[in-house]
Amino acid sequence: MEKQGHSEMEIILSESHSHLKLLTVNRELLVTHVHNTQCLVDNLLKNDYFSAEDAEIVGACPTQPDKVRKILDLVQSKGEEVSEFFLYVLQQLADAYVDLRPWLSQIGFSPSKLIQSKAVVNTDPVSRYTQKLRHQLGRDSKFILSYAQKEELLLEEMYTDTIVELVGFGNESLGMLGSLACLLDHSTGVLNEQGETIFVFGDAGVGKSMLLQRLQSLWAAGELDAELKFFFHFRCRMFSCFKESDALSLQDLLFKHYCYPEQDPEEVFAFLLRFPHTALFTFDGLDELHSDFDLSRVPDTSSPWEPTHPLVLLANLLSGTLLKGATKLLTARTGIEIPRQLLRKKVLLRGFSPSHLRAYTKRMFPDRAARDHLLGQLEANPNLCSLCAVPLFCWIIFRCFQHFHSAFDASPQLPDCTVTLTDVFLLVTEVHLNRTQPTSLIQRNTRSQTETIRAGRDTLRSLGQVAHWGMEKNLFVFSQEEVQAAEMPERDLQLGFLRAVPELGLGGDQQSYEFFHVTLQAFFTAFFLVVDDKVSTRGLLKFFQEWAPPGGAAAASCAPGFFPLRCLGDSGPPREDPFKNNDHFQFTNLFLCGLLSKAKQKLLRHLVPATALRRKRKALWAHLFASLRAHMKSLPRVQVGGFNQVQAMPTFIWMLRCIYETQSEKVGQLAARGICANYLKLTYCNAYSADCSALSFVLHHLRKQLALDLDNNNLNDYGVRELQPCFRRLTVIRLSVNQITDSGVKVLYEELTKYRILTFLGLYNNQITDVGAGYIARILDECKGLTHLKLGKNKITSEGGKCLALAVKNSKSIIEVGMWGNSIGDEGAKAFAEALRDHPSLTNLSLAFNGISTEGGKSLAHALQRNTSLRIFWLTKNELDDEVAESLAEMLEVNQTLKHLWLIQNQITAKGVAQLADALQKNTGIMEICVNGNLIKPEEAKVFEDEKRIVCF
Repeated sequence: MEKQGHSEMEIILSESHSHLKLLTVNRELLVTHVHNTQCLVDNLLKNDYFSAEDAEIVGACPTQPDKVRKILDLVQSKGEEVSEFFLYVLQQLADAYVDLRPWLSQIGFSPSKLIQSKAVVNTDPVSRYTQKLRHQLGRDSKFILSYAQKEELLLEEMYTDTIVELVGFGNESLGMLGSLACLLDHSTGVLNEQGETIFVFGDAGVGKSMLLQRLQSLWAAGELDAELKFFFHFRCRMFSCFKESDALSLQDLLFKHYCYPEQDPEEVFAFLLRFPHTALFTFDGLDELHSDFDLSRVPDTSSPWEPTHPLVLLANLLSGTLLKGATKLLTARTGIEIPRQLLRKKVLLRGFSPSHLRAYTKRMFPDRAARDHLLGQLEANPNLCSLCAVPLFCWIIFRCFQHFHSAFDASPQLPDCTVTLTDVFLLVTEVHLNRTQPTSLIQRNTRSQTETIRAGRDTLRSLGQVAHWGMEKNLFVFSQEEVQAAEMPERDLQLGFLRAVPELGLGGDQQSYEFFHVTLQAFFTAFFLVVDDKVSTRGLLKFFQEWAPPGGAAAASCAPGFFPLRCLGDSGPPREDPFKNNDHFQFTNLFLCGLLSKAKQKLLRHLVPATALRRKRKALWAHLFASLRAHMKSLPRVQVGGFNQVQAMPTFIWMLRCIYETQSEKVGQLAARGICANYLKLTYCNAYSADCSALSFVLHHLRKQLALDLDNNNLNDYGVRELQPCFRRLTVIRLSVNQITDSGVKVLYEELTKYRILTFLGLYNNQITDVGAGYIARILDECKGLTHLKLGKNKITSEGGKCLALAVKNSKSIIEVGMWGNSIGDEGAKAFAEALRDHPSLTNLSLAFNGISTEGGKSLAHALQRNTSLRIFWLTKNELDDEVAESLAEMLEVNQTLKHLWLIQNQITAKGVAQLADALQKNTGIMEICVNGNLIKPEEAKVFEDEKRIVCF
């Protein structure tokens, strides 16, 4: 656009440095491209270059071009200094005079020190609006929204990074995101250059809204891309507040419902339309948007001035129909997908790693004694620690710990037994209700949890009524009338369960409310279903309808519909409710199981008759077992390597979570009987470390050995610890891509060497160093039946490589070892060479991408002369040269058992390939030697066309 403007200007340069002459020669150019005269007049007045009379003369001109001509006349009449200052204003206020940037650059204008000392005020409407947006977003993002509503926690002091991962269309990992700035750049993780939406997703409570708040804070402080002049933040649930008859233009949505410019809104909007790439839109919580409005009945609109329903505006913004080129960032819970053509990037939030948790603990507990006390308790309870991997649950647990720390004289103790999510939300309920109790330095509140819940039963019933009503209608924002209908007194609104909605006026002039998190709404919905006498069995199980067989529901859970699919280019058939199978229903089911467990009977006996509790529990248990059996029977099965493998779906994880909430060994035992396969595949199920508690709760009841595949989840070290009860049954353990460190590997060593039944260990793409490699080597030493070991893409260097190589050398059972993407170098390669020499069982070995050069390569080649077991050898992406190729050629004249040799992307030339080709004349065993990506020119490769076993391209 600037280039086009540059060519249109027909810039006339002055041979002299006279600023007066510059203005004279380029007069018509300035008249054409100066649109903001007020800014010039304000600055000329401020620096006493213009008098009030001069300003009046300019203001009396009828048209904008006339005003520019008059300003130029007056400026030039006042001499060289004023003319120079005029150019200085144009240069300093680049946003106000964007069309003149190329000209100012071309003339090479450089102001004198005198002119640089003059003050320039920015009264440009666009710049003023940017300042107003920065002020508003800086104010709104300064404090973290607290569930207590009485606390103000500075975002800068409390924000802690989480695991942020770039993923592909199929959610395959593309690597970790280095910083939030990388989220918006135009090179990192781009899947579709034409897409405009950055899609951030993750489970409930994992920190999606907090990430957006951090982005707002960074932009307000000027720490994001300087080109971003506008930042508009909307919560998707806000769009549910509009009526079907409502219609807005894009300008109204941005200015009337977000932030209104103090001056010249038309000029600001025109700038936005002309330069959409200067705007960033964030839309938080697509999964929380629900509307009965049928978008298919409304024509698409590409006009920014034409009023239409706000949902159409949202759809057209995301699709690029409106403001094409603007950056859009959309968040949703895991399971929601949007059309690929809209996607620019996909980003998965995975919560806290152990190191993030320690950093967060340090921020929440500056006092070292209190912090060490808390960390000690968490370390002693891996179950509780695994819950803390989800930032929301961690925050609740820590807040409760702080409350009890201040409420009791003794040091607060976190529970040392198993803690369920229901326990956590009952705890936060207790904390809120106890805040209404008077406290003093002399007398502390000593009410038990049962007494607190009983005293607050009217409040809890009212909250449950509001939550249940909203959940049935997929609504998360409540009007004042809807809250009052539940007979909730004003004092209960101050407890913090409900908070005022930030966007005022969308549903009228009255205040609206929402639960501090949708998960809390699910908890109170379940509470209502348990304590309300009028709830029938059918009503109790209503939300379990989401547990449909995976034939249809699985597909929906992986890619449920997106509300504006038709507006976004989806030509498929109409779909059912796009929010079917959403997490808020699943959480309701989970809390229902927890509240109806026998362990909670004493807590609830004063709220609901025992007979009603038993009736509801019996109905729930029966439905739970029937659902699990039906689900397992309907899952796809395949015979793999002697195993009866079943591919479970994310719904199975939710079933396990519900079973775990019951804390009934009988329920866990019955559930285990329903697992009839001996290979359970749970890849890409978005399982967290806390889910390992649920998995172990069921699997430890199995009497048979089991293969367990948990690749590509989010388990980390806490998850490994939670799997301890079922290690005695596991022969195959796959934990690749799970953020496991040396600490988790140590647990594996301690547990797996007790039972010694392991045959397959997969730990690809974790964070294992040489320390962890030492533990794995000991596993290989002691588990005599271990045949497959996958350790690629970790952080293992030569020391760890030597340790592992020695264990491989001593093993009589190992068949396959994968070490791709580590850094064992030549020293590690030499150790593996020793392991290869005369090895009896190893058939597949990958040392690709390990920094192996000449010395290491030659050692491996020489060792293979005395090896008859190896069939496939990967040496891709190393630094092997022609010397290594010569040694490998000598090996091929001796070794007739190697079948596949991969030398892709090394430093071998045509000379080295020729030596390999000559060696093939004496070798009838090898099937292929791949040398793609080496230093071979296409014309050189033609020499080897007749030797089909040499693959050059």
